Amino acid sequence: MDYSEILKNARECSGPYCKACPVCNGMACRTQVPGPGGKGTAATMLRNYQKWQEVCINMDTICENAPIDTTFTMFGRTFAAPIFAAPVGAMKLHYGDKYDDLTYNDILVSSCAQAGIAAFTGDGVDAAVFQGAMEAIRAAGGVGVPTIKPWNQELVFEKLDLARTSGCKSVAMDIDGAGLPFLKNMTPPAGSKSVQELSEIIRYAGMPFIVKGVMTVRGAQKAAEAGAAAIIVSNHGGRVLGQTPASAEVLPEIADAVGGSMKILVDGGIRTGTDVFKALALGADAVLIGRPFVPMVYGDGAQGVATYIEKIGSELRDTMAMCGVHTLGEITRDCVRVM
Repeated sequence: MDYSEILKNARECSGPYCKACPVCNGMACRTQVPGPGGKGTAATMLRNYQKWQEVCINMDTICENAPIDTTFTMFGRTFAAPIFAAPVGAMKLHYGDKYDDLTYNDILVSSCAQAGIAAFTGDGVDAAVFQGAMEAIRAAGGVGVPTIKPWNQELVFEKLDLARTSGCKSVAMDIDGAGLPFLKNMTPPAGSKSVQELSEIIRYAGMPFIVKGVMTVRGAQKAAEAGAAAIIVSNHGGRVLGQTPASAEVLPEIADAVGGSMKILVDGGIRTGTDVFKALALGADAVLIGRPFVPMVYGDGAQGVATYIEKIGSELRDTMAMCGVHTLGEITRDCVRVM
């Protein structure tokens, strides 16, 4: 199946909330929670997508006709492109009964690894979700990034012990999940972390640690102070707080402040290889993409994931060629114009 056929098939087998739209811009599902919608009026979710559309590409084809290289290295592992699948969870609740979290992760992790990229895996109240994700990463040769919710310290340490068994090269925490109701209501309580608490977690991890959910320069600096090896500029897809800026809006200032001292990744509204190019031009080293992978899995399983990765990879290569750049390092801010 091609991309359009996969989306059509996904509409027939996913739940009532995700519409598997030709363009995943949030308009059809904006207030669908449960479902893939955003917090409140979904203003942040919609803004995430829209702000990438306001970044224009500066075309330049007076250049050497050389091969395009999209390979990206992070923490000792080289990937085919600077693209990762973002963690998505509670599949049956938000996307329909065809897959549970364990099966979704099995398909996503293995197919991303086979395509030369990696998936970040999610976490949940059910301990089996994280356990299953670690088994999927281990089966993929350690290609994957376990992502832990900001539980209390004791539980975080337990999950880090489990993460080590997967053979992963790095581990993440989606600290922006602090706004999720099920975390707030836990005993003992889970949620935001101080710099000291985060530093303790990072030291215990004993491997490169990625902090997801940074939306300010000060937040990036605090993550660096705690010892993070990377951050993900992210507002959790607009699902935890309304009326925040889009990730595209804050990325340049964060990159200016801490770029070079740590890896900078970004998510939120990135849908195409051209969007990936824009993110790199604004200061990111790599991107995460979440919602669009779901209909690919629901519509055609592992082959759907492979089709989408090839699509966005091809778009990235085409954009680079038309802008006169041949490696990721050549993508700079003068390659784009923010309208």
